[in-house]
Amino acid sequence: MPDYSILDRPELVNSLFFPRRDFNDSPEYACDFLVQVEKNISITCRLYEGDKNWPWILYFHGNGEVVSDYDYIAALYLARKLNLAVADYRGYGNSSGSPGFEYLIKDAHSIFNAIKNELVKKYHQTSLWIMGRSLGSISALELTHNYPDYIKGLIIESGFASVTRLVKHLGIPAYGIDLDKLERDCLKMITGIRTPSLIIHGERDSLVPLNEGKLIWQNLGTEQKDFIIIPDADHNDIIFRQIELYFGAIEKFIYN
Repeated sequence: MPDYSILDRPELVNSLFFPRRDFNDSPEYACDFLVQVEKNISITCRLYEGDKNWPWILYFHGNGEVVSDYDYIAALYLARKLNLAVADYRGYGNSSGSPGFEYLIKDAHSIFNAIKNELVKKYHQTSLWIMGRSLGSISALELTHNYPDYIKGLIIESGFASVTRLVKHLGIPAYGIDLDKLERDCLKMITGIRTPSLIIHGERDSLVPLNEGKLIWQNLGTEQKDFIIIPDADHNDIIFRQIELYFGAIEKFIYN
């Protein structure tokens, strides 16, 4: 399995995580759910519920976002009869601690199991979909590889096969770190994923180039995979550039 802890150097963490303490009370159609990942460390997840019988997507957001940013976006999922559970990272929003790559992976497992158990207990849901946007693709790929019997489908939006490729693309110094080995390990993990998958990427993504999304799609081990390119979309306008294409692809993937 990929060992992302080798990236936990201040210069890399500070270049790839952008925690914000922005937080607001949840809207009436949502509730906050705290996941304790360590003693005195908890992560905030926000659950947006339209109907208990609708499918649930566990969503890991980008590196400069927080759960509160999804109060409006979640309504677009609910309009498609899709419930959404958005997870923060350490140091983001109302979550405690400080971010790091080792924590990103470790906490994803704790969040997944806590959300899974909550859905079973409260909604009698026995499966869910996983979605990762940008930095969140790390968590989404990790969980899909490790829990194939529970995860019904994987969605990656504006993601990458390995953050090492983003490090190189952005020219972030990483002296003495074997980035090539980490990338090989990430690609090997992706080839082991047999879960149905949907990859969405902006045609003009200037932060995570389109080829990064293609690389995930090409290496996925499943034959049930689709790749959707949003024309003229960049990294941060991909949802709104062509809303019907974006959400139509997600709705079709989950309901067909």
